[in-house]
Amino acid sequence: MAKQTVEVLIEGGKATAAPPLGPALGPTGVNIGLVISEINKKTADMKGMQVPVKVAIDTATKEFTIEVGTPPAAALIKKEAGIEKGAGNPLREKVADLLIEQIIKIAKIKEDNLLGKDLKMKVREIIGTCQSMGVLVEGMSAQQALAAVAEGKFDAKIKSGRTELTEEEKKHLAVEKVRLQKELEKQRAEFEVRAKELVKANEGKEPKKIRSALLEAGIPMKIVDELVPPEAKEKAPAGGKAGGK
Repeated sequence: MAKQTVEVLIEGGKATAAPPLGPALGPTGVNIGLVISEINKKTADMKGMQVPVKVAIDTATKEFTIEVGTPPAAALIKKEAGIEKGAGNPLREKVADLLIEQIIKIAKIKEDNLLGKDLKMKVREIIGTCQSMGVLVEGMSAQQALAAVAEGKFDAKIKSGRTELTEEEKKHLAVEKVRLQKELEKQRAEFEVRAKELVKANEGKEPKKIRSALLEAGIPMKIVDELVPPEAKEKAPAGGKAGGK
């Protein structure tokens, strides 16, 4: 039984007969419309993300199987939270809040790639990733959420497997997102004021020493880089390249 495999990267839920999928499937003689329909069903929960898909076709019978990969858990968390990136300092900054239903949704999408033996343990793994990104769960820090899961607080919801949010829950998350953004902006403004005071107090010193003073005071690296840009480790001589002989 000869098999041909087609591997492509498509946007979840939006596979079409256009390149790269259509032209790759064409020579195999498989029913392209049916393959596309099946792919879109399997990737419907991953809209907006690039998803690896592998289609294995029996060249004799034209039967096929579809294997769908998944984006990293961090990418799924960012999509659910509606953020572009996690926190620069997860211990200090909180950039978003997710409900347990969203955590369950991600755990179910990633279930084949997670180590947990059941959904509850897989949920714990996803919450662990939230911890490294500065993402809250049900208004709690990731550590508090892990404790709540261990205590059985979310057992009923995990057992139900519900992943869709009500309109009321969506509105709550939208309000929470705005609140967290305002907190981050306020926090940044406070750091900037403190950083500028330190820069002024260290005026005349080498940039390296000023940067050290800012970092020792707990000023985030992004603000340090903005106020006192890092010096080039090695400057190229005029008309030449750094490090050249």
